[in-house]
Amino acid sequence: MTRVLRQFRLVFNAVKSHFQQVERQAGISGAQVWALSMLRDAPGIGVTELAQRMDIHQSTASNLVRSLAHAGLVRIERNAPDRRTVQLHLQPRALQVLQKAPGPFAGVLPEALARLDPALLARLEADLAALLALLQTDAHDARTPLAVMSVPSDPLVDNANDSH
Repeated sequence: MTRVLRQFRLVFNAVKSHFQQVERQAGISGAQVWALSMLRDAPGIGVTELAQRMDIHQSTASNLVRSLAHAGLVRIERNAPDRRTVQLHLQPRALQVLQKAPGPFAGVLPEALARLDPALLARLEADLAALLALLQTDAHDARTPLAVMSVPSDPLVDNANDSH
């Protein structure tokens, strides 16, 4: 048990260290950098599609967009007949922020998981499901970005959880 616990600590530390480095170099949180990279790759998408692409709660995506717009990194356009529908576009300074940020933008854990052999990944999923059942976790929390969880001082943690 102790060896496995240490392995979890190493995983968590790698995630936390990566996002701390992102924040130091880019000046914004890892979740914000990831959102910017998504908007760079799909200009004009809305908040709902951003949430789907990042596999996060819509409220978390809304909070990310709001903070990025407030920082002058994202422009929100309401061009559709339905004024509730928005299109999101990067401001020029956002590209400069992305150039400063170390990758991978989604984080080191998704990058590492993507490189695992599919059979190993399936086995890991099944084993983690057994652990999660013992922990009696709330599946709702599965859609909170690691970048938000790894930096406890990030105000998105409180904002994202307020609406759940």
